[in-house]
Amino acid sequence: MPSPPPRFGLGVTLAILAAVGFSAKAVFVKLAYLVAPIDAITLLALRMAFSLPVFIAVAIWSSRQRHVNCLHRRDYGLIIALGFVGYYISSLFDFMGLQYLNAGLERLILFLYPTMTVLLSAALFKHRITRRHIVALTISYVGIGLVFAHELSHQSANMLLGASLVFASTLSYSVYLVGAGHAIHKLGTIRFTALAMIAASAFTLIHFGLTHHISALQLPARIYLLSVAMAVFSTVLPVFMLSAAIRLINPGRTSLIGSAGPVATIFMAYLFLGETIGGLQIAGSILVLCGVLLISWRGSR
Repeated sequence: MPSPPPRFGLGVTLAILAAVGFSAKAVFVKLAYLVAPIDAITLLALRMAFSLPVFIAVAIWSSRQRHVNCLHRRDYGLIIALGFVGYYISSLFDFMGLQYLNAGLERLILFLYPTMTVLLSAALFKHRITRRHIVALTISYVGIGLVFAHELSHQSANMLLGASLVFASTLSYSVYLVGAGHAIHKLGTIRFTALAMIAASAFTLIHFGLTHHISALQLPARIYLLSVAMAVFSTVLPVFMLSAAIRLINPGRTSLIGSAGPVATIFMAYLFLGETIGGLQIAGSILVLCGVLLISWRGSR
């Protein structure tokens, strides 16, 4: 049996840490909502404000590397549009949905983005939907239905609203993924992500400035600690760990390892938020993971 590449273990470790970091975001948000009556845009603005200096520094650093492609007006327009859809709108809907939804179900709905990407690609670019895709889509959405049925007996009347908002977040992120291919190919993952995050941060901070008074930032110290933790451990570090993992072990393997994300969220939500884990939730989660893995498997091979 051939030995794995020298840095294969490092790539796997980074992919796992990135998946756990992204998954922890929902837990940080739910903890913040428990600390004080804070709205979604204020919490999102804090997250983006603490992340922004790092992304600006990375954008400056990446633009000074050798063999960097020059940006044209059309490129800037595409980056701004994708940052708006993929990070600002998607994150805003997600944070709003978490006001009504538990962290485990939120992560499972977000994890449907590969299935939505397949459907969007078929609708926009006439990509063929194969029998494998149909089976994977069916399995995934049956799994979500089981988890939803489990949560229906435990959640508030606004659970449907929360699920709809998170579903809208997943849809907007899928639109971003479908449209980001050209920009990523031209700019590279790290440079494009930094620029898109700068655009999203600008939209978020403008939104906050237009709708809130500065007194809205008079919040408990724990909110700021959670926001910093979310910016560092669920935004900045996972983005770059994911990019490094993709370089070390290829996108397919990284995507498959990312399938651990919903499981990590359910476990952390149980540990830190006291969320319940029932039989239907476990069965539904397994179905969602199987469906997404079925769609991702061909790419990993």
